[in-house]
Amino acid sequence: MNTLTDQLPSQTRADRIRGALWGMFIGDALAMPVHWYYNIAALQRDFGTIRDYQAPKDHHPSSIMSLANTAKAGRGSQDGDVVGGLILKGKKHHWGPANRHYHQGMLAGENTLNLRCTRVLLRRLSAGGAYDPASFLRDYVDFMTAENSHNDTYAESYHRDFFANYARGLAPEQCAGEEGHDTASIGGLVSLPPIIFAALGQGDAATASEAALRQIRLTHRSTKLERYATAFSALLATLTSGLSSEIAPRFCATAERLGFPAGEVLAKVERNRQSDLDVVGGILSSACYIDQSFPAALYLAARYANDFEGALVANTNLGGDNCHRGAVLGAMLGAGLGLAAIPQRWIQGLAARAELEEEIERFITRLGQN
Repeated sequence: MNTLTDQLPSQTRADRIRGALWGMFIGDALAMPVHWYYNIAALQRDFGTIRDYQAPKDHHPSSIMSLANTAKAGRGSQDGDVVGGLILKGKKHHWGPANRHYHQGMLAGENTLNLRCTRVLLRRLSAGGAYDPASFLRDYVDFMTAENSHNDTYAESYHRDFFANYARGLAPEQCAGEEGHDTASIGGLVSLPPIIFAALGQGDAATASEAALRQIRLTHRSTKLERYATAFSALLATLTSGLSSEIAPRFCATAERLGFPAGEVLAKVERNRQSDLDVVGGILSSACYIDQSFPAALYLAARYANDFEGALVANTNLGGDNCHRGAVLGAMLGAGLGLAAIPQRWIQGLAARAELEEEIERFITRLGQN
């Protein structure tokens, strides 16, 4: 029986990198209107089954942004002004009201903050000369502290911790926050593919893994997160090599090395005709925590290994941290299947399509790929 990978034209390494990068931005933007919905009935009531980009609604039934600390990571008081004064200028008033959407005011096809930060890194990697982490940190600080540099309302804990330290006068290289309950989240992985691909152009998979760890340590201090970043890096290195058209076993093997029996679970789901909700939201939490969210992304990648569109639709409609899970899922399947597997309507519908195309192609050129 022919699979989609049999039917697709031969994918060059550059096509796989393109697929991974477009896949990240698509997975995030598709899920954005229902990001952190934990009530699937409410998700269906508000949006139906999402298959294309939509704008968020003002009311978010699962939002706990009103409980978040505006001075540092985690929950707590909203007396502090890291949010509103240093970052997310003009947005703090959205944090207090109950049920305010995390991404209120964003347009259909827009990307959330973490993916906007990935674009900051992508542009830095495409600039002349060798990549310099200090230059990236300057770009990151400039982007985050500028007014109207993006259209998002929410910043994850690691951003708030970084800028709480920055406000104390620490150098950017010293601003990564200490590990907290939500530091090891899948949002920490979404900026890594560009640095992994750039490092692969200079060395092997071990070189890429080392580069990914150096990058993540700029904004996160989490040994737990680093374990998953290493696995993600190794997987992307393998997928972009294009050495095998059978990618589902690779997703399962990665999950199993991390302690989740993906092959066994997948066989049971298919045998019993179970829903993805029985796994993501059942066996695994749909929340951001890396030990749950990355295996969830690997499960979806394995189940929909030949169906980029089906995978991202499934991920979106499972709720939870579906934006960051979707970005990681899109990167993995884009790398495995290549650009040709991605629906053109999703590329064309991205709000920043023209800018993204220019940034991605400049990056590919900088890598010396064709």
